[in-house]
Amino acid sequence: MLGDALGEERGQVLVRRVLPGDGGGPAVEVSFEAKGKLLNLDSSDMGTYVSQVRPDGTLYGEGQGVLITSDGGMATWKGQGVGRMTGKGTAVSYRGALYYQSASPSLARLNGVAAVFEYEVDENGKTSAKLWEWT
Repeated sequence: MLGDALGEERGQVLVRRVLPGDGGGPAVEVSFEAKGKLLNLDSSDMGTYVSQVRPDGTLYGEGQGVLITSDGGMATWKGQGVGRMTGKGTAVSYRGALYYQSASPSLARLNGVAAVFEYEVDENGKTSAKLWEWT
C-alpha cells in the first residue's frame, strides 16, 4: 500500500552519454543533481542512471546516488524503474523504487523502506521527483 509522502525534489540533467547496450541497442547514461526535501529536511541529491529501450519501446533503468541533508545527514541509494518517452524530444517519465542506506539518525527511517517514485524529465533536462513510502 502506498504510504506517507517522503519528499520531493527538482533538478537538472547534467550529462547524457550513449553506451553499448545488452544486445538490444544502445543504453543511455544520465547524471543529474536536484534539491528538495526528504523527511522534511532540505536535501541535495546527485545520481546517475542507465536506461535501455526494451523491444516494446518502454525503458528500463537502474541507478545509484548520494543524498545530503541540511542537518549533515547522508544516505546512498540504489533504484530501478520503468518508463517511457513522452514524445517531447528527450523527455521521459519513470516509475520505480529506491532503496536507501544511511547511518545518519535523521535518515535512519529510510533503511527499512522501499521508496516508490514518480520521476519526470522535460525536454530541457529539468527533473522533478516525488517519493512515497511503500508499506
